[in-house]
Amino acid sequence: KDRKCTKDRKWIELPAEEQRAYVMRLLDALEVTDRDKRLKVSRAILYLAQGAFDECDSEADVLRWSRHNVFLLYDMGIFTALLELLSMEIDNNQACSSAVRKPAISLADSTELRVLLSIMYLMVETIRVRTEDDGPEWKAAREAFRNELASPLYNGEPFALLLFTMVTKFCSMNAPHFPMKKVLLLLWKTTLFTLGGFEELQEMKVRRREQLDLPPLPEDSIRVVRAMRAASPPATAMELIEQQQQQQKRGRRSRRPLVKQDSLDTYNERDPFKNDDARDEEEDGEDADSGIEGEVDPLDRDVIIQPPPPPPPLRPPTERISFPKGLPWAPKVREKDIEHFLETSRNKFIGFTLGSDVETLVGLPRPIHESVKTLKQHKYVSIAEVQMKREEELQQCPLTLGEEEVEDTPAETLYLGMLPNLSQFVIALLKLLLAAAPTSKAKTDSINILADVLPEEMPITVLQSMKLGIDVNRHKEIIVKAISALLLLLLKHFKLNHIYQFEIVSQHLVFANCIPLILKFFNQNIMSYISAKNSICVLDFPHCAVHEMPELTAESLEAGDNNQFCWRNLFSCINLLRVLNKLTKWKHSRTMMLVVFKSAPILKRALKVKQAMMQLYVLKLLKIQTKYLGRQWRKSNMKTMSAIYQKVRHRLNDDWAYGNDIDARPWDFQAEECALRENIERFNSRRYDKNRNGDFAPVDNCLQSVLGQRVELPEDFHYSYEMWLEREVFSQPIQWEGLLQGP
Repeated sequence: KDRKCTKDRKWIELPAEEQRAYVMRLLDALEVTDRDKRLKVSRAILYLAQGAFDECDSEADVLRWSRHNVFLLYDMGIFTALLELLSMEIDNNQACSSAVRKPAISLADSTELRVLLSIMYLMVETIRVRTEDDGPEWKAAREAFRNELASPLYNGEPFALLLFTMVTKFCSMNAPHFPMKKVLLLLWKTTLFTLGGFEELQEMKVRRREQLDLPPLPEDSIRVVRAMRAASPPATAMELIEQQQQQQKRGRRSRRPLVKQDSLDTYNERDPFKNDDARDEEEDGEDADSGIEGEVDPLDRDVIIQPPPPPPPLRPPTERISFPKGLPWAPKVREKDIEHFLETSRNKFIGFTLGSDVETLVGLPRPIHESVKTLKQHKYVSIAEVQMKREEELQQCPLTLGEEEVEDTPAETLYLGMLPNLSQFVIALLKLLLAAAPTSKAKTDSINILADVLPEEMPITVLQSMKLGIDVNRHKEIIVKAISALLLLLLKHFKLNHIYQFEIVSQHLVFANCIPLILKFFNQNIMSYISAKNSICVLDFPHCAVHEMPELTAESLEAGDNNQFCWRNLFSCINLLRVLNKLTKWKHSRTMMLVVFKSAPILKRALKVKQAMMQLYVLKLLKIQTKYLGRQWRKSNMKTMSAIYQKVRHRLNDDWAYGNDIDARPWDFQAEECALRENIERFNSRRYDKNRNGDFAPVDNCLQSVLGQRVELPEDFHYSYEMWLEREVFSQPIQWEGLLQGP
């Protein structure tokens, strides 16, 4: 609230030129050597980025001024200046070493860093979000900022890489005072801004398919998922027995379980056999049964977590006639599936096979012709398959096919920067995810992620400790949210950019135990995690800046907010399920890991959350392993099986519900992963090795030119070369006569 330069006039009343002049003075003042003065100026910039809230009367005003000021700050080059200060703070070895020696780190150790990261976060997030009233200057600024963050302008690497370096430095215990929550949030939003969100990804996918002359996608997956409705969660055997006893007590006739299979997806219909603790406690069960909702558990009201009404269908309804009625997805078939089908048919009817020929149908009966026609109608070629085929060709004919033209996308730039330290980045993110997971016990040796939430003086009153408890939980939730979203974004973007870039990241995740970690995360009471109330509404920004602060009491803190859902936690859960799906899809050995880690009961419990998108990804994970869970499991989980049938895409040849081909699939984790790693390494060395084509480079045989080459020697060479000569040359007896004799 530094108003000295503005002669005590209000910021919002200053004309544009004076505002610019003031920001320019702040920019000059950032360059001083005195840390305290710099911090004061940084705080003044943060106040502007937050919307000069002291002069605003409503929350909308704060947000409007915040947006105006952020674009002004960007225009004046504040971001670049902050970046230099951030780099300085990262390399501040004195601060790092004193933090390492401290027994307890608190908020005070990261003040400068937090102020800088807060301004940067506000700038990235505000400029990233489009609004309808953005003028052409702001649109141009958005594009310029996006290109700046994505390109290697900062120290020869994109901005996200600087933040990744902060994460690894923190996790290697070299900088325990870094405010990890802010770093991860900024890293996630920077990646989201530079690479693009899911809507943009979908558009990029459509464009890429056009470039590769592939048929368009059968549907827009985002729209299909939005239009889905949640199913009633399946009840466990114990719950069924308890509910039957309850009904008998109330003098009702006992109903058979498994009655009315279609009730799984009936909107707002009560299913008498689902887990409904709230209704069990009520005595007036008649209301609930007749479709009038009593005071039920908020998690059981379909309306609450229903997605917004579905947008208009992607294509005119006439084209949809060929799809199975009532199922949300068009079925898909892979080229491999058609080959496999024809191979078995030829073996059966003709007695020999024709390899990968899918055209010749001579000698096969009429129904097989029909089947092949249907399979071909639903054949889907993915971008990944085209990329893998192209990669194979490039490996086989490196000289005839020549250099590959690699498109310089933001994802490509980021991958190139991440490649040398990819494994450290992945391990660091998973370490932080483990430390923030609610199921993790507070171990003394685990990473301290609370450095930027613990105050210098620990709380002494009950109220203070309650507030700190809420803060700590909220802090962990935000870390989980940022990491889960970041991992999913990286996997999706790298997969579109090149399948082997996706495969190397996912393999690093698998080797760093990501699969058991996510299952451990879900092995908690998911219902209470999703309805957690770890926020204090009156302290939320901008509410707290413009309204009078009511007195906080233990009761008001305990009551929490009015939301029946913690959208943050629901978002994290869906992201982690999607990451797990990405890691295991089409990978037999990783699917078997799900079976070995006994994921089925954990995933089934997650189905209790009545949210369509979350249920879809849980059902996908259950579908890929049903054939390995045995007949008895399938028999006693028919409700889950029918939910899979209703919600998950059908692969026409997939035998998921019967499991007949199990014996033919040996489980060799190592062989599968090694073969994949080999392909990845070949791809990386072909594309990114400095000495690529080394085998084909001409050899220099001329003695003079070889000896005349400049060789880069290490710095300490001239100190030790005499010793080296003595040891390696003079003291070694050399048989000169031996050199003169022929071989």
